[in-house]
Amino acid sequence: MADVIEQQQEPIPAPTVVVKKSRAGLLIGIIAIVLTIALGAAGFYFFQQLRSSQDSENNQDNLKLIEVDKEMNGLREQITGLQNQITNLNSEMTGKDNHFTETLASFSSLHEERLNTAKKDLETSIQALQRQLGKTRGDWLLADAEYLLTVANQRLHLVGDVATTREALEAADQRLRESGDAAAFKVREQIAKEIALLNGATVPDIVGIYAGIQHLQDAVENLAVFLPHAGKQPDETKAPSSNLAEQENGLLSSVAKQLKGYVVLRHTSQEVQAILTPEEAHFIKQQLKVRLEMIEIALVQQNDTLFASSIADTKLWLKKNFAENISTERFEAELNKLAAVQIRSQYPDVSGSLKLLKDISKLRIDTDKNPSSAPAADGSAKTGQ
Repeated sequence: MADVIEQQQEPIPAPTVVVKKSRAGLLIGIIAIVLTIALGAAGFYFFQQLRSSQDSENNQDNLKLIEVDKEMNGLREQITGLQNQITNLNSEMTGKDNHFTETLASFSSLHEERLNTAKKDLETSIQALQRQLGKTRGDWLLADAEYLLTVANQRLHLVGDVATTREALEAADQRLRESGDAAAFKVREQIAKEIALLNGATVPDIVGIYAGIQHLQDAVENLAVFLPHAGKQPDETKAPSSNLAEQENGLLSSVAKQLKGYVVLRHTSQEVQAILTPEEAHFIKQQLKVRLEMIEIALVQQNDTLFASSIADTKLWLKKNFAENISTERFEAELNKLAAVQIRSQYPDVSGSLKLLKDISKLRIDTDKNPSSAPAADGSAKTGQ
């Protein structure tokens, strides 16, 4: 700095002054420079610290922001999942709502249909009741007669009860007479014909036939099984003298006479194949009783086909397993009598009067067209009473 001052003052002549450089100023300058550098270094250091602290704070903020972003993304995903669940729930609720709506509509239509059906049935019942209430005594008598004729047909063709059928026909004729309807004359005339046919019908004695079959079951024990077995009694019903008389050998004839009472000779066309045990012989007789029970069942059921087939089976079993003697012949004769019996005879047709009565309206029209053909209202037809 002293040199600079000196150079600036050169143009001006001045007295030469010798200045001694001071070491203290130099020291102060050096100290100042050092302090300046130290201050600059300290400032730079503090600036770096401040900057690093700011950077660390910024990094922490950035990390926090990243974590916040992650949490926000997680929340967004959860919100998206919730939205999807809400959407699915809405669709499911919509489907259930539609299903409930359809079910309710179907139930309403079904209930309405049932209500209409019940209403129609109630109207029909009311109309029928009104018709019943509007009937006269004659109408009730005609309805009663129709019922009796129906009972008569059922008892005759289903049960074979001729007596009950006749009583039902007579009661129906009495109802038609009390009705006073002129159109019922033809019905009563048909009833009279049917009663006459019933009087000529033959009814088998079911009880007597059943008792006869019971007697045959008791007689089974007296029959002799054809094949020999232990405990079999000798059959002396057929004399062997006829067979011995045909022999020309006198020695055999005399021997047979001497052995008479000890040995029984009998001729049979059946082949003896084996000797039975007493249990087998008892079983054969029990089988015959079972066949007789089948005949009884067919008799009670009034089944002609089963009755005839059971009798034929019994006769075949009798011929195959029992000896030919008087007891067997009597037993077979009783079976032949049973075979000739017709359990359910050909009953007459008594449905004509019922058909006429059901078509009473047509009879009334015919009676109105030809009033002269109808008898008086209080007249009576021949009923065979």
